Amino acid sequence: MNLSDLVAYATDKARFCSVDNYIEFCARYLEFIETGLQARIVSQNESHYQFFQYGEEGSFNITRPVNSRLMYSADAFAGAKKSFLMTLAQLRDAQKPDDDLRENIIRTIYTIQQSIGAALDGLPAGKSNHARKVNGDLFERFVRLLFVYLYVDCISGTMQVPVKDLDGNELFKSSYQHDLLLSKNNELKAIGSVKTSSKDRIDKVFMDKFLYSRLTDTALPHIAIFLNDVQRKSARKENDYRVSSTFLPGHFKAYTVKLNSLDGVYYCDVRPNMVSDNFLSAHIKTVDHLFYSDLWQLLDRQGQALQEIIIKKET
Repeated sequence: MNLSDLVAYATDKARFCSVDNYIEFCARYLEFIETGLQARIVSQNESHYQFFQYGEEGSFNITRPVNSRLMYSADAFAGAKKSFLMTLAQLRDAQKPDDDLRENIIRTIYTIQQSIGAALDGLPAGKSNHARKVNGDLFERFVRLLFVYLYVDCISGTMQVPVKDLDGNELFKSSYQHDLLLSKNNELKAIGSVKTSSKDRIDKVFMDKFLYSRLTDTALPHIAIFLNDVQRKSARKENDYRVSSTFLPGHFKAYTVKLNSLDGVYYCDVRPNMVSDNFLSAHIKTVDHLFYSDLWQLLDRQGQALQEIIIKKET
């Protein structure tokens, strides 16, 4: 596939209906970048990040920063995808995969999604907003498909939440859209948010839990899954390629302490302060923890009866 083919493929969301569809696209993109790039540009402040520059076919566009420590090469991905599917199959069968495969979970999810995002960066500049929307939608769908692959009841939808007075009488219903609605045995077990970045979104994740808890008088778990929090830093001069963080640690800490803590925050590409800061490291994990343990613990907790709420599934 050439770049035009890959961009056309990535913009057609109907092509991404299974985990295998995502893996297939990623393999094709990785094969392309082996020989099809104009250049690989190394970030000047964090050298393990690279920017891919396309040739004339891609208007010489430069992609989002890609973490070379996480992004598989085409050859490595050929083996990694097999390990990934094997790990998912073991988890689906209630087996505990080897801990050595945790990194594979992180890197495979990261590589697949960044392949889509980087391909969409080949769109003309005037379509950048469309590219961001498609990329975000496809990441949400990818995570849902991974849960479905594990035989977990998971949908995206709009909830009609009853709002009651002090005597328990329903006053009206309030609508909320959620990326992930996880259920088991006719109980809603958890609500989740899936975003490529926490930029401009972290406030809403905390507020969703706060409002839902107050409106329903429940302690239903809320989780958040992010791909990364890295973007290209505004250049101070020509050919100045650097990265900056879009994560707001002050906001995260303030909401956690003064509003409510989330029941799980997961990243593929964790920032250094998420590891070095004791408070952040206690609340933020790499995404393998969700698949290896936390997901199953959430599903075993008491949930909210589905008959109490109305959910309109999104197609």
